[in-house]
Amino acid sequence: MQPVYLTEEGKKQLEEKLNHYRTVLRPQVTKKIGIAREFGDLPENAEYDSAKEEQGKIEAEIAEMETKLKTCIIIDKTQIDTSKVNIGCTVKAYDLDFDEEVEYTIIGSTESDPSKGLISNESPVGSALLGKKVGETVTVKTPVGECSLKILAINA
Repeated sequence: MQPVYLTEEGKKQLEEKLNHYRTVLRPQVTKKIGIAREFGDLPENAEYDSAKEEQGKIEAEIAEMETKLKTCIIIDKTQIDTSKVNIGCTVKAYDLDFDEEVEYTIIGSTESDPSKGLISNESPVGSALLGKKVGETVTVKTPVGECSLKILAINA
């Protein structure tokens, strides 16, 4: 299993989401199961089957969040080496294909949001940039084709 990288804020959000699942969603589905049981004839009870399926999904989500929180590595901005691209860095690059400057912050996949420039270390662009230095150019194969990025700056 690959490490899960989280910012302090991302960890807090995941903890809040886990709490919501445990204290709100889990009791709701338990109640649904109880109501569906009252309909009787469990082998042919669609409501019961649906509630049990929902319960399975919620429990799987809870288990996944618990594992992420137990094994996460917190991204500490004060400890980031900016001599090369690392997780937690903000990278300013020049997109040679679109003739424009772009900026990406490399974070873990749990918090990624490409529309905000937050890209996963596991994404094609994120993984291609990792370990590179200012002045280097990388060619990245993406789902929509190749792009070439020249690294202009690396910041924590």
